[in-house]
Amino acid sequence: MDHFHYVDGVLHAEDTAISAIARAVGTPVYIYSAATLTRHARVFREALSILPSTHIAFAVKSNPNLAVLKLLAREGYGADVVSAGEMDRALAAGIPAEGVVFSGVGKTADELTRAVKAGIGQFNIESEEEGVELAAIAASLGLVAHAALRVNPDVDAGTHAKISTGMAENKFGVAYDRAAGIYARLSALPGIQMRGLAVHIGSQLSKLDPLEAAFAKMGELMRSIRAQGLSITHMDLGGGIGVPYKADEVFPSPAEYAAMVARVTADWGVTLMFEPGRVIAGNSGVLVTEVVRVKEGVTTPFVIVDAAMNDLARPALYGSWHDFLAVEPNGEKFTANIVGPICESSDTFAMGREIDVVKAGDLAVFRTAGAYGATMANTYNSRALVPEVMVNGDQWAVVANRIDPAAILAAEQVPDWLAD
Repeated sequence: MDHFHYVDGVLHAEDTAISAIARAVGTPVYIYSAATLTRHARVFREALSILPSTHIAFAVKSNPNLAVLKLLAREGYGADVVSAGEMDRALAAGIPAEGVVFSGVGKTADELTRAVKAGIGQFNIESEEEGVELAAIAASLGLVAHAALRVNPDVDAGTHAKISTGMAENKFGVAYDRAAGIYARLSALPGIQMRGLAVHIGSQLSKLDPLEAAFAKMGELMRSIRAQGLSITHMDLGGGIGVPYKADEVFPSPAEYAAMVARVTADWGVTLMFEPGRVIAGNSGVLVTEVVRVKEGVTTPFVIVDAAMNDLARPALYGSWHDFLAVEPNGEKFTANIVGPICESSDTFAMGREIDVVKAGDLAVFRTAGAYGATMANTYNSRALVPEVMVNGDQWAVVANRIDPAAILAAEQVPDWLAD
């Protein structure tokens, strides 16, 4: 459920007309619903309440906007970060350092040092080499870093290849059959306290079976490590639950997910950690765009919009579907190709899709754009960086300014030998 709906024929975000925001801010623009974010955060948290001990860390990479993080901090969420920049955002939003989990396969020595000094709650380390480096850094500072070893269970998530992370050929985590030995060796080092295992097999999962298989394997590994006399008090089960991008798609509910986790982990005796991202933020946002013109095609017309692949990259990267709706539909439909203005053939949102009839100057939205939308935006073709707005009932505020090409140009310099 989300809070985007039509009122008197005009699409609203909660109690605010999207057309009013577009007139004030311009297009393209991302709009987030605070009510939707809040509801999804609470539904997920309440579903996990059947588990004895949990920690929920929002996957900041899915939507790092400061206002979004602030709202989730107030809902008691921690943060899963993959860079020092994301860590800084989480802390600036008021998320306690002990509630931050630092993941990611390429943490630099500087990032590890900054995170140890900040006192973050857990490092999900991705290799023995990283663990040795982390231990040395923490010891040199007279501190102890709490860590979990990320394991690659070699389980096919059944999702898009580019967002699958748990197969043997993926870059994430350590090989399952080597994990127990690595855990033991790292546990013997000063400066690091190994407290658990972590797993994350991919994003936008449509079935629970792959997750259950991965968790079962992690349970077996946990028991074998404990049999060596080593301690495991935390198990990070990652994120990955998908959301429907099409009206007819069905995905597991948080309650169904929690019931599966409860069944698999009943005898684990640990704090279970989760890293939801898309399931919290995905349906909370839309990308608003204006139709530039409708161009006649050989067989199908092209609806050219002012949003582009630099604003919403998912269709170009993954062939992803986002519903396209007119802000003020007239009830008529036609089949069209939806494309952006960038000089790339991949700047295409949909081909041969039945959509609301639109014409030049009309407003439309791409739905389910609250996760992996603005966070992946860029300035290709020297375009502006897209702004973001949050709505709260009949109130709204710009929560990230549009960064114009002139501001980006001003950050560049010409070397002396090219100066006039």
